[in-house]
Amino acid sequence: MAKAKVKDKKQAITPKFLDVIVSPVVTEKSTVAGAQGKYTFKVSVCADKTTIKQAVESLFGVTVTKINVANYDGKKKIFRGREGQRNAFRKAVVTLKEGQSIDLTSGIKI
Repeated sequence: MAKAKVKDKKQAITPKFLDVIVSPVVTEKSTVAGAQGKYTFKVSVCADKTTIKQAVESLFGVTVTKINVANYDGKKKIFRGREGQRNAFRKAVVTLKEGQSIDLTSGIKI
């Protein structure tokens, strides 16, 4: 007899998922996109699309349909007369299934 594979949509919240999403990006542009079901997050530099999808689905309990990722290199700046460089970061724009939304003001409930 073959076992039927059952996919469990609700994954357990692990510290790995909490490390993937660094912070939500709250700007005028990202707020307007939120009305269309697109949410912007600053994510870990080493996170890939699959990991980002799993993290958002488990932390917020939504279904992700599409992810766009952009890498940003750290800018070279002068701090108090010394040359330095800002940290590099990665930004992910996550599109949710129609009718779903995320309340970024309430935070993550563990």
